[in-house]
Formats: sequence, C-alpha cells, structure tokens
Amino acid sequence: MSESSKTSVVWKILPWLLLAAVLAAFIWVYIGQKTSQQSAWEPPRNETNSISLDRDKLSDKPEPVLSYHDAVAKASRSVVNIYTTQNIPQNPYMDDPILRRFYEFHGQNPQASQETNLGSGVIVSADGYIVTNAHVIAKADEIVVALNDGRKAVAKVVGTDPDSDLAVIKVDMQGLEPLAFREKPIEVGDVALAIGNPFGVGQTVTQGIISATGRTGLGVNTFEDFIQTDAAINPGNSGGALVDARGELVGINTLIFSRSGGSMGIGFAIPTALVEQVMNAIIKDGKVSRGWLGIEVLSQLRDPSQIDSTTGVVVRNIIPGSPAAKSGLKVGDVILSIDGVEMTDSNTLIQHVARKMPNSVLAVQVVRGSKNMNIDITLAERPTQTEVAVPMEIPADPELLLEPDPNGPPLTDEQRAQLREELIQLFENGARPKVDPIPQ
Repeated sequence: MSESSKTSVVWKILPWLLLAAVLAAFIWVYIGQKTSQQSAWEPPRNETNSISLDRDKLSDKPEPVLSYHDAVAKASRSVVNIYTTQNIPQNPYMDDPILRRFYEFHGQNPQASQETNLGSGVIVSADGYIVTNAHVIAKADEIVVALNDGRKAVAKVVGTDPDSDLAVIKVDMQGLEPLAFREKPIEVGDVALAIGNPFGVGQTVTQGIISATGRTGLGVNTFEDFIQTDAAINPGNSGGALVDARGELVGINTLIFSRSGGSMGIGFAIPTALVEQVMNAIIKDGKVSRGWLGIEVLSQLRDPSQIDSTTGVVVRNIIPGSPAAKSGLKVGDVILSIDGVEMTDSNTLIQHVARKMPNSVLAVQVVRGSKNMNIDITLAERPTQTEVAVPMEIPADPELLLEPDPNGPPLTDEQRAQLREELIQLFENGARPKVDPIPQ
C-alpha cells in the first residue's frame, strides 16, 4: 500500500476514534455523578456505631399514635345516650274561650304537651348503675337509656346531687360493661377523648388534650373541681365520658364555655375522684353527706402587682347555731389554714370542707386582729340545697287572670265585662296590643 493510501485510511478512522473517546468519557462522567448522587441520599447504615434508645426515658418523644380505635372501642360500649321526657300539663286558662283565643292569637300553645331532652351517661357497674349529670335528668317524668349495641331500657333515678351536678340512675339489663376509672391523676397535656351524643346525632367521639385541672370559681356548681379540655363538647354531651388514650374514664363531661352555643375549645368535666365519692354515697345512702361550717366567706383581695400577695379567707357572716358559731369563730376572722392546708381563696375552703364527713374535727388557724389563734371545729352535716326562687302557683280559677294586682282590690263586674269586651274587639279587629321595645 502506498504512503498516500495509508494516510488516507488514518484520516478516515481518526474521527471515529475521537468520537468513541468522547462518548466513553461522557459515559464515565455520567455514571460517576449518578453514583455520587445516589450515595448522598442514602441514610447512614453504620450499625456498629448505632446507639440503642431507651424509649421509657425519652418520655418527651413518644412513638407516634396512628389511631385511638382500641381505646374508643373499649370505652364506647360503656357510654349510653339518655332521652328524658317531661309532661307539661295544659294551662288551666284554656277553659276560658276568650283566653284561649288570646293564646292562639299570639302563637302560644298552652295545651298539654311533652318536652324531650337528651344527654349522655356512663355505665359504672355491671348491675346497671349509670352516672350522668343532674341537670340531664332534672324534672324528667321518664328516662330512656339507649346502649351502644342498640338496646334500650327505662331507667329509674337512684339519687341526685345538685351541688356537684351529678346523678345516678339504674337500668335492669344484663350484659353491661362498666367503664374502668383511671387510677393515676390526669395531667395537663395528656390526650383526652370525649364520647357522647351531641345534638342527638348519635354517639360521637372528639379528640383533644387536657388543658387544665382543678378549675374552680366558675359559679355553675356549689362544689367545683373541673378538668378543662379542648376536646369538642356540645349540647347532648353532658353526662358523657372523658377518657384517656387507653380508654379509661377521667371525668364526666358537664359544661362548655361558649358565645355561640357550640364548642369553642373550652369544655369542663367533673374528675373521677369527685364522681366516685358522690356515686358511692348515692348508691349506699341515697344522698351525699358533706361537712358544714356554717359561715359565709370572702377571699382576701390580692394586688397582682405585689410580690407578697395576701392569702386567707375572711369570715363575713356566721349562721347562728352552726358549728362555726359553737366553736367561737367570729365575723372578721381571717382563716389562714385548715388541717395544715393553706386557704388561698374561698373555693379552696369550700372544697376542703365539703370533702370532710360530718362530725370530723378541723384544726383551723385564724388571725383575729393581730393575734394568731388555733380553733378546733366539729363539722355538722351540710343542709340540703333549697331553691331560692319559689315558682308562682297558677290559680285554678281562670277569672283571676283578669285581676290587675293579686294583692290589690278585685275588679268589679263592670270592669271585668269591659275588659272582656276590649279583648273581643282586639281579636275581631286583628290589632295587636302595643308593646314597648326592649331596652338595648
């Protein structure tokens, strides 16, 4: 082969060799980058140097909870729906045809009727005892309990305690599953599950946390020691269960703070410690016996800007013949402590005395003037709660409705006849009586 032919062949092969070299270099760089990127996203696998974690010690980093189904399934079998019926008698004024037209004209229905309400309850014993709120069954003529499995039964009232808003009812049924009480006190931040029958839609579960414990001073019950939770509680949840993440009872849902009538994330439940005390007393004795001092108290005024705040409870009034009066306690005394427990406010004193049984002896430390004194007081039994307002009795005679003042002189026959004529004209002319606007 001539020299020129060899040179021509080399020039023909050389571009292909250069192209092959470039492709090989490109492939090598691409594979190298891909390998480095994959290894960068790979988690460390140095098993020999890994540290074993003790999860019992790392309580602030618990394992994530994917579901509370087991807790809810266990607790929901013990939560019941309560339906109450109250019979409202017919207004006696309906016997008068003029007054009947008067009521009908204003859209009122004074006929005999039934009013139904709803709530919830918790089965606490296999023989049929159920705990609920006292306001759920108040004034009820019939109480129907509906179980989670669809069974229903009529319940009877064992006893109520309006001071704590708790009540015990009982049903005659078999196969009931009582809900276990939590042994350890609930703590702020623990998971809370509220189970009840909100708005009558059926058994519902809501989830939140424990927002606070020991809430007092709300002014809704005589004795208050509430658990606060942000688990949604709505009308119909009253008397239902507040359980923990294991399905154990921690409280009885009782009330909510709301501006709209629905849940705003501030709900309150009665803790099981108080529930157990009231429940056992009602089942055993039919009532709750509490200690009683017989005084009216006022918390010391505190200045939040002062570091050293004043504690103690001032005695404002003493009921004659009460244990406080017999012990020598006087108006104006400042109670500092009872049985070594500091009385920070009036609610603390009320709760402490209420937990004591009648005939218990209290060691009370007081300040009278500038002198410290120790007084022993033997408690009596707290009187039963009485209604402050006495309901007005409806007169049996419908004619008495025409009297302008029950305490004043009665209407004459002419005045009575004139008033009847005015009512008849009112209905015939279709005019409505003049009503002054409600002041805003």
